[in-house]
Amino acid sequence: MSIFLPVAGVQTSIFLILSLGGTVGLLSGLFGVGGGFLLTPLLMMIGIPPAVAAASDTNQIVAASVSGTLAHTRAGNVDFKLGLVMVLGGLTGGTLGTSLVKTLRQMGNFDFVVKLVYVLMLLGVGSFMLMESLSALRRNDQQSKSHQPLPLAKRLPLKVYFPVSGIECSALALFALGFLIGLLAALMGVGGGFIMLPVMIYLLGIPTHRAVGTSLFTVILTAINVTLAQAIVNETVDVVLALLLLVGSAVGAQIGARVGRKLKAEQLRIIFSFIVLGVMVKMLYDLLSTPPSLIVLGGGH
Repeated sequence: MSIFLPVAGVQTSIFLILSLGGTVGLLSGLFGVGGGFLLTPLLMMIGIPPAVAAASDTNQIVAASVSGTLAHTRAGNVDFKLGLVMVLGGLTGGTLGTSLVKTLRQMGNFDFVVKLVYVLMLLGVGSFMLMESLSALRRNDQQSKSHQPLPLAKRLPLKVYFPVSGIECSALALFALGFLIGLLAALMGVGGGFIMLPVMIYLLGIPTHRAVGTSLFTVILTAINVTLAQAIVNETVDVVLALLLLVGSAVGAQIGARVGRKLKAEQLRIIFSFIVLGVMVKMLYDLLSTPPSLIVLGGGH
């Protein structure tokens, strides 16, 4: 059963879109990510224009994150106080990022820039998490479950204690992290969880399961802000596509949250790293196999 997506300008299967949303929702509940790092490339692979894929994806991220946050809240794994500080940075970064998207589209190089940024970010995050997780499994000691925050996170001013996460951290560092996540949300159509999760665990020292729940909560408002901005400024949100993704992802996120509670922290991290690296390999292949002539040098759309 096929459907025409008006803003994307393509016809595709309803069940394909629903299954993509469900898969990404499952990952959202498992790992505390919005799922955009996976869904945006998948949408591009089935013919959705990158600008529309990125903008419509942030709408889906809202549903997956709300659904996952509710499930993790019931388990006591959401630090709302810490998350709100990051949200302030995310709203600022998302607003700036939307303007950057508009500039890149006017230059005609948006597609190339998005793919290149994806490859670099996924390679760095995936490699780091895989190496650390394998090392943690070999050590099999308490250090693998509790990470000490790096000195930079401790030394910055405006330190605040967050009892749910059990850490004392600079509010300035949290704002800066949120700003980066908002920027990525606008540019790449991601909630930023694939960056936020390792930063929370390794730089801030938040226990893995609480990092997952808090990451989901933080993504919600950031994604809402970016979705509205993309719809108003760039007019790239395909409502039909977004609604289909919403349905699938909301169901998948509930399932993922339940499955995630049964896995150990090390197992969650190593599975997540393999998924990140797999998407990176596919994106790199697409980037290298795309003819250079497709990179337009002037006033593209």
